[in-house]
Amino acid sequence: MAVSPQRATGAAPAPGAASTAARRPALRRPDRFAARYGPWALVTGGSSGLGLAIADALAAIGLNLVLVARHGDALERAAADLRSRHRTGVRVVAVDLATVDGPQQLIDAVPDLDVGLLVAAAGFGTSGPFVATDLSTEEAMLAVNCRAVLALTRHFAPRLIERGGGGIVLLGSLVGFQGVPACASYAATKAYVQTLAEALHVELRRSNVDVIAAAPGPVHSGFAARAGMHLTRAAQPADLAVPILRALGRRGTVVPGALSRLLTFSLRMLPRPARVRVMGNVMRGMVHGDGRTAG
Repeated sequence: MAVSPQRATGAAPAPGAASTAARRPALRRPDRFAARYGPWALVTGGSSGLGLAIADALAAIGLNLVLVARHGDALERAAADLRSRHRTGVRVVAVDLATVDGPQQLIDAVPDLDVGLLVAAAGFGTSGPFVATDLSTEEAMLAVNCRAVLALTRHFAPRLIERGGGGIVLLGSLVGFQGVPACASYAATKAYVQTLAEALHVELRRSNVDVIAAAPGPVHSGFAARAGMHLTRAAQPADLAVPILRALGRRGTVVPGALSRLLTFSLRMLPRPARVRVMGNVMRGMVHGDGRTAG
């Protein structure tokens, strides 16, 4: 594990980053959001994809960040960009959440910070026939997508209660609403995240802690390549970050993005067995039988 300090200076922003950010939707009443969920937000999966997009939206309104991911170099580049563009504090923690000690190593790296928001965005998926999957990879996915989420949520929830409030964002997926042939284990991990968030949304609300499950559909990130999927239509992470944060404190689940909402609406009226078959057909169209990228 590696930890970097949280200085508020850095390298020049990535080309076009500021102009792109200016075109994105902004949080309403950012001062109120920062007062409720600041001064520090911890974001796992913070070096890329939706995790980085959420971190960017939080830094834009003045929250300090703990960015967490496996690869220190990618984390440092992301941190330098965020420090430069937003002049906010960023602490980098490079740790593998798939390891048994990974979540505790992360917890041990931030005891001095007043974390008001946990964003559990780290995760990965696998695809292909269940009987052809590699068991060690499936176990690593279970560790990151479920065990680490459990450990971090169990640690930070009491801290948020003790400080008088805060928030928890758990990144689920549309596949977590039903079983999905051709990505059976991944869908099962996201079903765990979804039901955990639903329960904690009710259970912790009386303690002034807001919990939400974010259930996006296809998103352009490194996820698809690692899972062996080919995405023909997918959302950009930066378009989903603010809608997720806007929904925190207002509902227990958010399905961000027009494509995700369309998919949800088209499946809503089907009985669960039919949804399983439809989603299986969709998934099989994205991958080869051995999990290699289609096309």
